[in-house]
Amino acid sequence: MNKRKAGLLALGLFSIVAILHVLHYQNIAVMDEMMLLITRWVVVAGLLLFAGYKKSLTTWILVAMAIGVEIGIDFPADKDPTRFDSQDLKFLSTIFLRLVKTIVAPLLFATLVVGIASHANLKQVGRMGWKSLLYFEVVTTIALVIGLVAINITGAGKGINVPSELLKELPRSAERQLQAKVITVLDSAGVQLPDNLINKLPDAAPKGWQDHIIDVFPENIIKSIYEGNVLPIVFFSVIFGIALALLNEKKKKPMLEFTESLSETMFKFTNIIMYFAPFGVGAAIAVTVGHLGLDILKNLALLLVTLYVALIVFILVVLLPVAMWFAKIPVRKFIQAIREPVSIAFATTSSDSALPKALENMEKFGVPRKVVSFVIPTGYTFNLDGTTLYLSLASVFVAQAAGIHLSFGEQLMIGLTLMLTSKGVAAVPRASLVILIATAATFHFPLWPIMAIYGIDELMDMARTSVNVIGNTLASCVVARWEGEFDDKKALAFDEKAADALKE
Repeated sequence: MNKRKAGLLALGLFSIVAILHVLHYQNIAVMDEMMLLITRWVVVAGLLLFAGYKKSLTTWILVAMAIGVEIGIDFPADKDPTRFDSQDLKFLSTIFLRLVKTIVAPLLFATLVVGIASHANLKQVGRMGWKSLLYFEVVTTIALVIGLVAINITGAGKGINVPSELLKELPRSAERQLQAKVITVLDSAGVQLPDNLINKLPDAAPKGWQDHIIDVFPENIIKSIYEGNVLPIVFFSVIFGIALALLNEKKKKPMLEFTESLSETMFKFTNIIMYFAPFGVGAAIAVTVGHLGLDILKNLALLLVTLYVALIVFILVVLLPVAMWFAKIPVRKFIQAIREPVSIAFATTSSDSALPKALENMEKFGVPRKVVSFVIPTGYTFNLDGTTLYLSLASVFVAQAAGIHLSFGEQLMIGLTLMLTSKGVAAVPRASLVILIATAATFHFPLWPIMAIYGIDELMDMARTSVNVIGNTLASCVVARWEGEFDDKKALAFDEKAADALKE
């Protein structure tokens, strides 16, 4: 048996079992529940066989998600500690989350410092520097707003009936944590305490806008790293990057090489940890479905549709008018030029894999080499349109799933934070998971909805990575036109077949 036959077998088994379940639940042909259970596990066995031949981490994650759903259905949450249920697998998802959290601080520090120290010297890059950054920030802000509007319209995270046991996992304020410790000590000493005392005690007063501004500035960077506070880490990294950019080349080079090496190491570190992702994601889905039933899957499907529709709206409402009226480029020829790099990005879910072909095709399309070699790599750090839209949408989904009401101003604050923290993650598939978890911890969101999202993150990553590539290739055209150096003759004469990597 080969990969193709294993895939056909898995597809055939799934189709047959799906039909049997539809017939059963529509009361067309009533079947024994045990028989249905066995057929589902036969499908799981077929998926495992296919994953073994496919040898793809993405396939294993999707198969693990299917197994997690099945375990959640067959072994729902049970209060009997002597019996196995889906909640016993929670330790696997906890391990995965802990591993991901270790990446946050060094990854943010390294990517931000490299991005700023390499590209933020405006004396060196001249007008292209501020023009590119201005364009990047305007477009990503619009993407952020579109993401927020889309998730508020669909309410994809709303309507999930969350058990009280799961809500206990919500991060508590420092005041609540101290109160819980005191209550535990008093209880162990035999002191009689009123029932549910902790909810009767006053919590810390909500922070005002001055407190939120103060929280941006690090008091102690090691403390910020220990507590997982993203904004102080970002602020420290930005200032550090600017300071490094102001040094002369001799003194800057060793530190820049170190941060570049650290950045690449953390990307590899992320890749290694992702090999544990099937276990962590499968366990998280099992725990979630065991608690919530299959309703969570409906919300995830709605989230996926919301993202794709929002990205299409962003392309049509923002990128297309920019191409027609600001860059003033032949849109059909531009589509031909970006077709191959976007296809590579969609298939690999990594913008980095599409970079060489994007640089080559944009130069053939009429963007001067000095412009394209600066704008597109810089855009990989500062112009992540698809990722920004996704992160704003996903963060609000997490809050909706947990029943946390956010005003649009609060959502915008979260989105702006995500815009800063997402810089430099375009090279690694699903690295946005790290950013999303860090932001959730900063704004006291629960983590279980993020683990549920990760089950379909591959499908979302394809779309947002493709939009990242489209946005950055278009940005090179905008800056070239702005500089008066775009070659219209080359653009109109662009030959897709001549630019095809497979032409030979």
